[in-house]
Amino acid sequence: QVQLVESGGGLVQAGGSLRLSCAASRGTFSAYNMGWFRQAPGKQREFVASITTGGGRTLYVDSVKGRFTISRDNAKNTVYLQMNSLNPEDTAVYYCGASARVLSRSPDNYFYWGQGTQVTVAS
Repeated sequence: QVQLVESGGGLVQAGGSLRLSCAASRGTFSAYNMGWFRQAPGKQREFVASITTGGGRTLYVDSVKGRFTISRDNAKNTVYLQMNSLNPEDTAVYYCGASARVLSRSPDNYFYWGQGTQVTVAS
């Protein structure tokens, strides 16, 4: 069973940047497709980005394309989300998830989740 711990959230001004990290322990990190999701108050969990086991393929929600970059380092058992040009609409709790299924935008395909890290973008 994979355990995931997110870090790197915080308060940033609009236009700023943050890099989120998700460190995995237990299980075989390199066997899982990884995803980042976010959930704002009163809203459902939303797909942000995902990456295949070897990092060769990525998916993004349209609203973050060109601003966010997902990457992974299997040697460090860590997946990252580099977020640039942040705006207040990006404010949410960000979660990473691990999936043993095909690369997916659906949270239903992710079996393991971290506890989340808060990102707040001030206007």
